[in-house]
Amino acid sequence: MKWAPALFGLLALALWQAAVWIEHVPVYVLPGPLAIVGAFAADPVGLLTALASTLLVTFAALFVAAVLGGAMAVAMSASRLAQAAIQPWAVALQVTPLPAIAPLIIIWVGDPFVALVVCATIVAFFPLFANTASGLASAPPELDDLFRLYGARRWQTMALLRLPAALPYFLSGLRISGGLALVGAVVAELVAGSGGFASGLAYRILEASFRLEMPRMFAALVLLAIAGIVLNFGLGAVGRMILRRRGVA
Repeated sequence: MKWAPALFGLLALALWQAAVWIEHVPVYVLPGPLAIVGAFAADPVGLLTALASTLLVTFAALFVAAVLGGAMAVAMSASRLAQAAIQPWAVALQVTPLPAIAPLIIIWVGDPFVALVVCATIVAFFPLFANTASGLASAPPELDDLFRLYGARRWQTMALLRLPAALPYFLSGLRISGGLALVGAVVAELVAGSGGFASGLAYRILEASFRLEMPRMFAALVLLAIAGIVLNFGLGAVGRMILRRRGVA
């Protein structure tokens, strides 16, 4: 059963390659898997270096989103005034399309790397913020009453009750935001690449599409897909390990 995804993938690749051969599809229209592997083998260092650049932006954005999302969720849980002030702006940020504001961010920030991180953070922020806020509100009311009965201070209730209750929610949001941070980094790199900033794997995709180097473009897309899958499963494994150590899962 665990080999089913790999077998299905191999079957799909074989059918894809056979269809390209049988129909004599031009490589500039749809390259086959062998052509894509050949394009990667022709420049593995360049493509992997570009992938590393994209992942650096992704992890930086994920870290910033985790810090900001967690801090704002805690502030909302601690103060109704903070909730009234923060929540509408967080929702507005979540529904703002990144391609519309990315050019402005790149112009305003100036530094290409920081601008890319800001763009990716905007995409990755909301799931962490919303999940953590839900987790902080999920503490059992009877335990909250018990803490008050024993005279616990607000910060003690937060540290000993609400934050532990929010941990599974935060880790779930982190897994979702990991993929979104990668998407945000790619979108930001595409916009930056259009403006002349050569950075990351998305720029290689843009460059290959302009030159009609479809196998190279598909090789870059495959690398991004693999990176997204590994990131998702990696964050999920880290989350399960943390919860097991805390006796939650």
